[in-house]
Amino acid sequence: MSNLDNKIDDLQAAAKQYASKDTVISIGGYEFTPAKLMVAFTLVSSLLGGLYGTFEVYKDYQSMKKKIAEYAAPDLSDFDKRLAVIEENSSKTTDYTRDIKNDLKTDIRRNESVTEQIERSVKQAQRETDQDLKVLARNVETSLQRARDDMDKLKRETETKVERMNKSVDDKIQKALDNPLAGK
Repeated sequence: MSNLDNKIDDLQAAAKQYASKDTVISIGGYEFTPAKLMVAFTLVSSLLGGLYGTFEVYKDYQSMKKKIAEYAAPDLSDFDKRLAVIEENSSKTTDYTRDIKNDLKTDIRRNESVTEQIERSVKQAQRETDQDLKVLARNVETSLQRARDDMDKLKRETETKVERMNKSVDDKIQKALDNPLAGK
């Protein structure tokens, strides 16, 4: 462990030596300060990143160019066939709807005609029924009047007969009372 502590102390001392302002590093005969090295490192890494990005764009461009060159229009013949069938069905549906509409118009006109005939017939029957009822009412009234007259006549005749009978009975009673011997 003490060996490890010694090495850490050596590294810290070396870092302090390079951290000073006056430190110069010599690479390939050229002298650089730490700040110049950082700027150079930044420039080199930016340049390498830009080159890599350009390479990726170029690679995508080549891939897209190849796909465009190999592009073939899709076969839409099945779609066209389906569209033709749909148009045909639509035409048939329209014709069928038109036929239904015309049939309905004809049925409605026929029903209106039948309804008008029925209304006329009902009105005529109502008029005839009203006339028949008036005639029947007159006949009933006439029959009632005759019956009343006949009843009055019968009543008078009956009353007359009853009066005659009463008179006859009264006469017989009187005769019987007048003749005292007749009763013995």
